[in-house]
Amino acid sequence: MTVLTRRRFLTISAACAAVPAMAGTWAQWRGVALGAPASLRLEGVTETQAAPIFAAVEAELDRLENIFSLYRTQSQISQLNRTGRLSAPAPELLEVLSLCSALHDASGGAFDPTIQPLWLALASGAAQPNVDRARQTIGWDKVRVGADEIHLPHPGQSAITLNGIAQGAITDRIAALLRSFNLHNVLVDMGEVAALGRRRPGEQWHIGLATPDGMVAKRVRLQDRAVATSAPEGTMLQGDQGHILDPMGISTTLRVVSVSAPQAALADGLSTALCLTPESETNGLVSQFPGAKIEMLI
Repeated sequence: MTVLTRRRFLTISAACAAVPAMAGTWAQWRGVALGAPASLRLEGVTETQAAPIFAAVEAELDRLENIFSLYRTQSQISQLNRTGRLSAPAPELLEVLSLCSALHDASGGAFDPTIQPLWLALASGAAQPNVDRARQTIGWDKVRVGADEIHLPHPGQSAITLNGIAQGAITDRIAALLRSFNLHNVLVDMGEVAALGRRRPGEQWHIGLATPDGMVAKRVRLQDRAVATSAPEGTMLQGDQGHILDPMGISTTLRVVSVSAPQAALADGLSTALCLTPESETNGLVSQFPGAKIEMLI
């Protein structure tokens, strides 16, 4: 997990056909979510019909950035990291933190959002004593999360990052917004991909899973399902240190992990956690989350 946006290795192969009533009609939006390129493809909708929908998407993205973005100084996560406490946390934040707890427990502590100070120390090339001090602040089990307030264990020292799961959570929120417009054949890419419905009658969406060098290693077909890919080498901190860090300093063994699941947040979190899991234990970890499936391990 990292303060920078993780590079994603998903390539999308979309067709031009849509629902029978609007065959050949589609609309596309491109923008940014959590600092990364984002896109939508709406099947069976004209550009004119899509304009107010895309405006609503942009407004929702702005609202979600004000919760999850480490780049916005007044976002809820930035406020929490700055003061060590956050009053009246957003329901969306509480939902993601609940999933973080489930992933932390299932992974034996490998998935830990409090890794942020260690990431910053390594990314800045800090001396070893500073790295060691940063490591001492790690401990998701010491974070107190309540509906009214969230507390970090070491104010001024502790910090969290949700970059190993927030892009998936935002993908899920945008997918839910599009469903509220009665759209059912949609491809959502907010850093992770959610495929709603079909790209044309009788044909599922095609998603290419790529390695860090950009080569598509596998293709999957999805319908009403999400997929996420994580790669420790997607961003290098220093030397051969990848950006997905184990709290205990254990080196990652997998180069690329892709997971599909009913929700993008779960796929996102699991793909991150699996990068920190011995390959012999990956199936056991994923089996704890119904509907999740490993699509690629390299």
